[in-house]
Amino acid sequence: MPLWKPDPTFYPSPRQAVSAPAEKLAYVAAFDRAAEQPDAIAVLDVDETSDSYGRVVGWTDLPHRGDELHHFGWNACSSALCPSSPHPHVERRYLIVPGLRSSRIYVLDTKDNPKAPKIVRTIEPAELAKAGYSRPHTVHCGPEGIYVSNLGGADGADGPGGIALLDHDSFDVLGAWEIDRGPQYFGYDFWWHLTRDVVVTSEWGTPSMIEDGLVGELLLGRKYGHSIHFFDLRKRRHLQTLDLGDQHQMALELRPAHDPTKEYGFVGVVASVEDLSASVWLWHRAESGDFAIRKVIEIPAEPADAADLPPILQPFGAVPPLVTDIDLSVDDRYLYVSAWGIGKLLQYDVSDPFAPRLTGEVRLGGIVTRAAHPAAPDLALAGGPQMVEVSRDGRRVYITNSLYGAWDDQFYPDGVGAWAARLDVDLDNGGLSPDPRFFPHGDEFRGRRVHQTRLQGGDASSDSYCFP
Repeated sequence: MPLWKPDPTFYPSPRQAVSAPAEKLAYVAAFDRAAEQPDAIAVLDVDETSDSYGRVVGWTDLPHRGDELHHFGWNACSSALCPSSPHPHVERRYLIVPGLRSSRIYVLDTKDNPKAPKIVRTIEPAELAKAGYSRPHTVHCGPEGIYVSNLGGADGADGPGGIALLDHDSFDVLGAWEIDRGPQYFGYDFWWHLTRDVVVTSEWGTPSMIEDGLVGELLLGRKYGHSIHFFDLRKRRHLQTLDLGDQHQMALELRPAHDPTKEYGFVGVVASVEDLSASVWLWHRAESGDFAIRKVIEIPAEPADAADLPPILQPFGAVPPLVTDIDLSVDDRYLYVSAWGIGKLLQYDVSDPFAPRLTGEVRLGGIVTRAAHPAAPDLALAGGPQMVEVSRDGRRVYITNSLYGAWDDQFYPDGVGAWAARLDVDLDNGGLSPDPRFFPHGDEFRGRRVHQTRLQGGDASSDSYCFP
């Protein structure tokens, strides 16, 4: 529904967004690995002054089973204020929720009752197939519409993956975003430098490469994605590929600078086949005018007794960090890196993006460590910090513990459980610590696992800006 004035949760610049009021609710994707119950959107109370703080206070079951909800997003955000946007009066109202296994996309209205989002539309796989894609993965709100990345092709094709564009108002599938995809074949994440008309995409693999778990032969054969791609946003054409080297398998999450005058960003790499280390790389515009990339963070594997490891890791005698998510604070100062395998969330000061400095870390879960949360010190946690979301003011970090159903089962074969946590950030000196009052877990999630989190009013990975 159009508004007479811009949505008050939209901000022209990141400088203004960091002064936004604190979020009151968080929306969390909850899925049933066994597909015996429908997946759901859980609603958490994140208002520190509330009697129900840290609890599940709302729940919306979806109508089907086996969707495996993934990286959902808002229908509209601060990018609507960009000068080129044809939709300045849209409102942040609808959650666009993709089912990675089912190829469905759900539209949920949060306006009338934010604690009980209402399903108002289901985009079925056949409609998404009109864009040539299946297996929707990630949703971002852009100036021209709603962008959805996909891992698979249409009509049973394993690939190529790519981006579909949805209409802001009707949610109709408009078609494939790419006019010329160049050599890009694998899909995963995407982001942009809006003021420079640049889109960046990353690579995981096709559905057959990931949906039944990590395939050791493909990993050791260096067959997963290891490049990022640059496109012209307006012309929708491929411009450049940066190959990190095929030893660096699975270049996944992308986080560009929020400052629209800057043209750099970070990408996380899950594992090196040479030593099981994980890494974070920085892309930037070089003096030549092309983009360049360099490794700026490396996280080593941790030695472990084979008897303590799941079968997939026993031959290696070590726990890989498995960097599976990263997030950048809105002021571009702190980068958060989830090392899901070793059960760590790492905080880096990236004021100088070429020289990140480790400023804090928290251990929760982990394949071997099973580190407990202070709210339940006797409960050994499975999983680890996985999905990461940061409040707009940068003071709060939210994490959940499930990666992807089949991969959970491989790395945590005795069960990954379900838990979420909030970490409080020392903005002045760096550092973070778990909030002992915030630890929804176990039966609160009704037998589902938990993945992506979105914060009411926006968060560090939901919005992009066109003014400094």
